[in-house]
Order: sequence, then structure tokens, then C-alpha cells
Amino acid sequence: MMRPLVISIPHRLGRHEAKRRLDAGIGRLRPELARHVGALELVWEGDRLNFRARALAQTITGRLDVLDDSLRLEIELPWLLSLLAPAIAPQIRDRGRALLEKPSDM
Repeated sequence: MMRPLVISIPHRLGRHEAKRRLDAGIGRLRPELARHVGALELVWEGDRLNFRARALAQTITGRLDVLDDSLRLEIELPWLLSLLAPAIAPQIRDRGRALLEKPSDM
């Protein structure tokens, strides 16, 4: 079993506001993800977002926990995709920070 890719993204929004911004931002992110990821499933369970996706004929699963002062993202990557983890982790971190930013229409 491969070790999961774990990414922490600090914030100062509080749990409720961070979750609200993530939920709104994911909707805007879906079209971009659709170019790279198929069959994206997202399910909120309280403050945890469980997800499953297909990329390069591989299944990716994970969870995102919304905490009071950070997001904790844990991604289970298949062996082939785990080789790309060092390259994709900074991109995921940057995208997560962008989702937490205040939308310009607020």
C-alpha cells in the first residue's frame, strides 16, 4: 500500500467560512478538472469532503478535512500517479489557496 499524499493548507477563515468557500469554488473548478479527470464523485460528510476520480485509467480517492485553521487533504494515488506527487502537490496547494480566497463577486 502506497503512503497517501498529504497536503496541509493553512487559513484564517474559520471552519464554516472555509467550507463555504470550498463548496462554492469546487463548482467553478469542475469544468477545468473535467479536462483531466473523469467520473468525479464528491460527497460531504460534515466537514469532510470524500472524493473519487479517474485519471489516466487510474482511480484516485481521498478526503479533505476542513479544520478551524487549515485544510488537510489526503490523496490515495495509485503507484503510477504517485510518481507525479512531487510535481502535482504544489499545484494542488496553490489551487486550494485560490479556492479559499474571497471571490471577486462578494
